[in-house]
Amino acid sequence: MAEFTQRVFSGVQPSGNLHLGNYLGAVRRWVELQDRYPCIFCVVDLHAITVYQEPKALEHATREVAAAYIAAGIDAQKHIVFNQSRVPEHAELAWLFNCVVRLGWLNRMTQFKDKAGKDREAASAGLYVYPSLMAADILAYRATHVPVGEDQKQHLELTRDIAAKFNHDYAERIAERGVGVPTTIGDETVNAWFPLTEPLIDGPATRVMSLRDGTKKMSKSDPSDLSRINLTDDAEQISRKIRKAKTDPDGLPSEVAGLAGRPEADNLVGIYAALAGKTRQDVLAEFGGRQFSEFKPVLADLAVEVLSPISGRMRELLSDPAGIDATLRDGAGRAREIATATIAETKAIMGLIDN
Repeated sequence: MAEFTQRVFSGVQPSGNLHLGNYLGAVRRWVELQDRYPCIFCVVDLHAITVYQEPKALEHATREVAAAYIAAGIDAQKHIVFNQSRVPEHAELAWLFNCVVRLGWLNRMTQFKDKAGKDREAASAGLYVYPSLMAADILAYRATHVPVGEDQKQHLELTRDIAAKFNHDYAERIAERGVGVPTTIGDETVNAWFPLTEPLIDGPATRVMSLRDGTKKMSKSDPSDLSRINLTDDAEQISRKIRKAKTDPDGLPSEVAGLAGRPEADNLVGIYAALAGKTRQDVLAEFGGRQFSEFKPVLADLAVEVLSPISGRMRELLSDPAGIDATLRDGAGRAREIATATIAETKAIMGLIDN
């Protein structure tokens, strides 16, 4: 039986500095996936402009995210690294999917409600149909797997819904053109043009919280730079931020259960565990009973050891913007070879004459 070519797609918005949470929760996992799948890693700049971005800042942030990918270990020659706006097929496929997705599906998207806030009428239409573009990002390459965090699971489910509806609605045409892959959808097997993309969740997700408030995710948009460790921070900045990280007056417990109700303590222990490749229990077995005044310097040293090579390489790459642009241009050329073929067949399946 024919199968879809296995391929991973993922991306990050260039809407501010990449930080420790982005690295531990996403980019580090991508580096590991390179040995198992052909990968496409995108800087999703079209998603960024669903809210206003200052143009020069967006240009810099796009290069910075690309530099972070490469500095963290993404092989831009073996795999594909590009920025989304260089491949117009993303936007074209997003429109086709806007004609497939149902309003009721979009109305259920909790991320729009969170980002739009109370004044939904002032939000851009782009923010509302953001999930259609995300589906297009993935399915332009007929990607079979996407590494996702908790906050993107709902959008991937919508991507699967869009693919399933397209495959169902156009099953006869797909079979007629002989391009489908037999796929089970519900209780029936159809000739599918688009895969039902699977989430890749390897091991426990690393959810890094703010260094100033352990109940909130580490965020690029937090007004306090002390709330996050940016991948561009040097050793002194990393150490200072960890020293100033909020904690509570109690010492570290010896068991994971002792972290309950202590979000800042749990966050710092989790960061150490992720950076060291250990479990929280391993960390507490070593440091249980000690005060944070002892633990923070050790955590700072570990963070500097892991992150300094990345931040140093990023600064080196960012000193040559033309070099980053050349990498993105090359990646976009290779991405378009895949996406243009997908779009051409998708339009033919839908009855859109384009020849």
